[in-house]
Amino acid sequence: MKLVRRLANLGYGSRKQVEAMLRDGRVTNAADVPFNPEAQPEHEAIRVDGEPLDPPPGAVLMLHKPTGYTCATADPGRVVYELLPPRFRQRNPIVAPVGRLDRDTTGLLLLTDDGVLLHRIISPKARIPKVYEATLAQDLAGNEAELFAAGTLMLRSEKTPLEPAALEVLGPRRARLTLTEGRYHQVRRMFAAAGNRVETLHRATVGGLALGDLAEGKWRLLDPAEVASVFGPPAA
Repeated sequence: MKLVRRLANLGYGSRKQVEAMLRDGRVTNAADVPFNPEAQPEHEAIRVDGEPLDPPPGAVLMLHKPTGYTCATADPGRVVYELLPPRFRQRNPIVAPVGRLDRDTTGLLLLTDDGVLLHRIISPKARIPKVYEATLAQDLAGNEAELFAAGTLMLRSEKTPLEPAALEVLGPRRARLTLTEGRYHQVRRMFAAAGNRVETLHRATVGGLALGDLAEGKWRLLDPAEVASVFGPPAA
Protein backbone atom coordinates (compact mmCIF):
# COMPACT_ATOMS: atom_id res chain seq x y z
CA MET A 1 0.00 0.00 0.00
CA LYS A 2 1.31 3.43 -0.92
CA LEU A 3 2.42 5.67 1.93
CA VAL A 4 -0.21 8.36 1.33
CA ARG A 5 -3.10 5.92 1.46
CA ARG A 6 -1.66 4.09 4.46
CA LEU A 7 -1.33 7.25 6.54
CA ALA A 8 -4.75 8.52 5.48
CA ASN A 9 -6.35 5.21 6.47
CA LEU A 10 -4.66 5.49 9.87
CA GLY A 11 -6.33 8.85 10.43
CA TYR A 12 -3.34 11.16 9.96
CA GLY A 13 -5.38 13.35 7.61
CA SER A 14 -6.95 13.43 4.17
CA ARG A 15 -4.82 12.34 1.23
CA LYS A 16 -4.08 15.98 0.43
CA GLN A 17 -3.04 16.62 4.01
CA VAL A 18 -0.80 13.54 4.04
CA GLU A 19 0.76 14.58 0.71
CA ALA A 20 1.57 17.95 2.30
CA MET A 21 3.15 16.17 5.29
CA LEU A 22 5.37 14.23 2.90
CA ARG A 23 6.39 17.36 1.00
CA ASP A 24 7.27 19.01 4.31
CA GLY A 25 9.54 16.09 5.27
CA ARG A 26 7.46 15.15 8.30
CA VAL A 27 7.28 11.45 7.33
CA THR A 28 10.67 9.82 7.83
CA ASN A 29 12.47 6.65 8.76
CA ALA A 30 14.09 6.07 12.17
CA ALA A 31 17.19 7.93 10.97
CA ASP A 32 15.06 11.02 10.22
CA VAL A 33 15.43 10.62 6.44
CA PRO A 34 12.20 11.69 4.65
CA PHE A 35 10.36 9.10 2.59
CA ASN A 36 9.48 9.49 -1.07
CA PRO A 37 5.67 9.50 -1.59
CA GLU A 38 6.01 6.38 -3.75
CA ALA A 39 7.86 4.44 -1.04
CA GLN A 40 6.21 1.41 0.57
CA PRO A 41 8.17 0.89 3.80
CA GLU A 42 7.28 -1.49 6.60
CA HIS A 43 4.88 -0.10 9.18
CA GLU A 44 7.51 -0.26 11.95
CA ALA A 45 9.98 1.78 9.90
CA ILE A 46 7.77 4.87 9.54
CA ARG A 47 7.92 7.94 11.76
CA VAL A 48 5.59 10.96 11.68
CA ASP A 49 7.09 14.03 13.31
CA GLY A 50 9.66 11.68 14.82
CA GLU A 51 7.06 9.43 16.47
CA PRO A 52 6.29 5.78 15.56
CA LEU A 53 3.02 5.16 13.74
CA ASP A 54 -0.16 4.29 15.59
CA PRO A 55 -0.96 0.55 15.76
CA PRO A 56 -1.35 -1.06 12.32
CA PRO A 57 -4.64 -2.25 10.80
CA GLY A 58 -6.03 -5.25 12.64
CA ALA A 59 -5.00 -3.84 16.01
CA VAL A 60 -6.92 -4.83 19.15
CA LEU A 61 -6.90 -2.45 22.12
CA MET A 62 -7.97 -2.97 25.71
CA LEU A 63 -9.39 0.07 27.51
CA HIS A 64 -10.18 0.34 31.23
CA LYS A 65 -13.39 2.31 30.78
CA PRO A 66 -14.31 4.76 33.54
CA THR A 67 -17.87 5.65 34.43
CA GLY A 68 -19.46 8.54 32.54
CA TYR A 69 -18.27 7.59 29.03
CA THR A 70 -20.48 6.31 26.21
CA CYS A 71 -19.35 3.67 23.68
CA ALA A 72 -20.19 5.83 20.66
CA THR A 73 -18.47 8.13 18.17
CA ALA A 74 -20.78 11.02 19.07
CA ASP A 75 -22.90 11.76 22.14
CA PRO A 76 -24.04 14.86 24.07
CA GLY A 77 -21.77 13.69 26.90
CA ARG A 78 -18.32 12.15 26.95
CA VAL A 79 -17.39 9.25 24.63
CA VAL A 80 -14.68 6.60 24.96
CA TYR A 81 -12.81 8.05 21.97
CA GLU A 82 -11.80 10.97 24.20
CA LEU A 83 -9.59 8.47 26.05
CA LEU A 84 -7.80 7.40 22.83
CA PRO A 85 -5.54 9.24 20.37
CA PRO A 86 -7.78 11.57 18.30
CA ARG A 87 -6.77 9.87 15.05
CA PHE A 88 -8.40 6.59 16.10
CA ARG A 89 -11.84 8.03 15.36
CA GLN A 90 -10.63 9.03 11.86
CA ARG A 91 -9.20 5.65 10.87
CA ASN A 92 -10.64 3.69 7.93
CA PRO A 93 -11.98 1.32 9.08
CA ILE A 94 -12.63 2.98 12.44
CA VAL A 95 -11.40 1.46 15.69
CA ALA A 96 -14.78 0.37 17.09
CA PRO A 97 -15.89 -0.94 20.50
CA VAL A 98 -16.38 -4.71 20.62
CA GLY A 99 -19.82 -4.75 22.17
CA ARG A 100 -20.74 -2.03 24.62
CA LEU A 101 -20.55 -1.00 28.23
CA ASP A 102 -23.22 1.49 29.26
CA ARG A 103 -22.30 4.96 30.47
CA ASP A 104 -22.36 3.99 34.16
CA THR A 105 -20.46 0.69 33.80
CA THR A 106 -16.68 0.53 34.22
CA GLY A 107 -14.12 -2.06 33.23
CA LEU A 108 -12.72 -4.01 30.33
CA LEU A 109 -13.65 -2.75 26.86
CA LEU A 110 -12.08 -4.10 23.69
CA LEU A 111 -11.75 -2.02 20.52
CA THR A 112 -10.59 -3.06 17.06
CA ASP A 113 -10.68 -2.12 13.39
CA ASP A 114 -10.83 -5.83 12.46
CA GLY A 115 -14.50 -6.32 11.57
CA VAL A 116 -14.23 -10.09 11.24
CA LEU A 117 -12.71 -10.43 14.70
CA LEU A 118 -15.25 -8.02 16.19
CA HIS A 119 -18.19 -10.07 14.93
CA ARG A 120 -16.53 -13.31 15.96
CA ILE A 121 -16.27 -12.05 19.55
CA ILE A 122 -19.80 -10.64 19.83
CA SER A 123 -21.52 -13.51 18.01
CA PRO A 124 -23.99 -15.32 20.29
CA LYS A 125 -22.49 -18.58 19.03
CA ALA A 126 -19.13 -17.68 20.57
CA ARG A 127 -20.54 -17.93 24.13
CA ILE A 128 -17.53 -16.06 25.49
CA PRO A 129 -17.85 -15.71 29.29
CA LYS A 130 -17.82 -12.18 30.66
CA VAL A 131 -17.44 -11.53 34.38
CA TYR A 132 -19.15 -8.57 36.05
CA GLU A 133 -18.86 -7.35 39.62
CA ALA A 134 -21.94 -5.59 40.97
CA THR A 135 -22.71 -3.52 44.04
CA LEU A 136 -26.41 -3.63 44.91
CA ALA A 137 -28.86 -1.25 46.55
CA GLN A 138 -30.26 -3.95 48.86
CA ASP A 139 -28.98 -7.12 50.51
CA LEU A 140 -29.10 -10.24 48.35
CA ALA A 141 -32.21 -12.31 49.08
CA GLY A 142 -30.37 -15.64 48.82
CA ASN A 143 -32.21 -17.14 45.85
CA GLU A 144 -30.45 -15.20 43.08
CA ALA A 145 -27.87 -17.88 42.24
CA GLU A 146 -30.60 -20.47 41.68
CA LEU A 147 -32.74 -18.02 39.71
CA PHE A 148 -29.91 -16.96 37.40
CA ALA A 149 -28.59 -20.51 36.87
CA ALA A 150 -31.96 -21.98 35.94
CA GLY A 151 -31.96 -20.85 32.31
CA THR A 152 -35.64 -19.92 32.60
CA LEU A 153 -35.47 -16.26 33.65
CA MET A 154 -37.43 -14.03 31.29
CA LEU A 155 -36.68 -10.33 31.19
CA ARG A 156 -39.36 -7.79 30.41
CA SER A 157 -39.87 -7.30 26.65
CA GLU A 158 -37.77 -10.40 25.86
CA LYS A 159 -39.15 -13.38 23.92
CA THR A 160 -36.63 -16.02 25.01
CA PRO A 161 -35.29 -16.89 28.47
CA LEU A 162 -31.74 -16.02 29.48
CA GLU A 163 -28.93 -18.52 29.24
CA PRO A 164 -27.83 -19.88 32.63
CA ALA A 165 -25.52 -17.48 34.48
CA ALA A 166 -23.26 -18.16 37.48
CA LEU A 167 -23.52 -15.96 40.57
CA GLU A 168 -20.84 -15.74 43.26
CA VAL A 169 -21.73 -13.86 46.44
CA LEU A 170 -18.96 -11.49 47.53
CA GLY A 171 -20.82 -9.82 50.39
CA PRO A 172 -24.34 -8.89 51.52
CA ARG A 173 -24.63 -6.39 48.67
CA ARG A 174 -21.81 -7.48 46.35
CA ALA A 175 -21.84 -10.21 43.74
CA ARG A 176 -19.84 -11.52 40.79
CA LEU A 177 -21.87 -12.66 37.78
CA THR A 178 -20.59 -14.65 34.79
CA LEU A 179 -22.59 -14.38 31.55
CA THR A 180 -22.19 -16.04 28.17
CA GLU A 181 -24.47 -13.66 26.30
CA GLY A 182 -24.79 -9.89 26.10
CA ARG A 183 -28.33 -8.58 26.03
CA TYR A 184 -29.16 -4.92 26.52
CA HIS A 185 -28.34 -3.85 30.12
CA GLN A 186 -28.52 -7.53 31.00
CA VAL A 187 -26.93 -7.52 34.47
CA ARG A 188 -28.96 -4.55 35.64
CA ARG A 189 -32.19 -6.09 34.31
CA MET A 190 -31.44 -9.47 35.90
CA PHE A 191 -31.05 -7.98 39.35
CA ALA A 192 -34.13 -5.84 38.76
CA ALA A 193 -36.07 -9.03 37.98
CA ALA A 194 -34.84 -10.37 41.32
CA GLY A 195 -36.20 -7.30 43.11
CA ASN A 196 -32.91 -5.44 43.52
CA ARG A 197 -31.04 -2.58 41.84
CA VAL A 198 -27.44 -2.35 40.64
CA GLU A 199 -25.65 0.70 41.99
CA THR A 200 -22.20 0.08 40.48
CA LEU A 201 -21.16 -2.37 37.77
CA HIS A 202 -17.66 -3.34 36.61
CA ARG A 203 -16.63 -5.79 33.87
CA ALA A 204 -13.53 -7.62 35.08
CA THR A 205 -12.86 -10.14 32.31
CA VAL A 206 -13.76 -11.11 28.74
CA GLY A 207 -12.97 -14.75 28.06
CA GLY A 208 -9.50 -15.40 29.45
CA LEU A 209 -8.49 -11.73 29.26
CA ALA A 210 -8.39 -9.55 32.39
CA LEU A 211 -7.56 -5.89 32.97
CA GLY A 212 -4.57 -6.69 35.19
CA ASP A 213 -2.91 -3.50 36.42
CA LEU A 214 -4.23 -1.31 33.59
CA ALA A 215 -5.29 1.96 35.26
CA GLU A 216 -8.78 3.38 34.82
CA GLY A 217 -8.99 5.56 31.73
CA LYS A 218 -5.88 4.00 30.15
CA TRP A 219 -5.53 1.70 27.15
CA ARG A 220 -2.92 -0.57 25.64
CA LEU A 221 -2.36 -2.64 22.52
CA LEU A 222 -2.90 -6.39 22.89
CA ASP A 223 -0.47 -8.94 21.50
CA PRO A 224 -1.70 -11.99 19.51
CA ALA A 225 -1.57 -14.31 22.55
CA GLU A 226 -3.76 -11.93 24.53
CA VAL A 227 -6.26 -11.67 21.69
CA ALA A 228 -6.37 -15.47 21.47
CA SER A 229 -7.03 -15.65 25.21
CA VAL A 230 -10.43 -14.04 24.63
CA PHE A 231 -11.46 -17.38 23.15
CA GLY A 232 -9.61 -19.61 25.60
CA PRO A 233 -7.48 -19.73 28.75
CA PRO A 234 -5.60 -16.64 29.96
CA ALA A 235 -2.45 -15.64 28.11
CA ALA A 236 0.80 -16.66 29.81
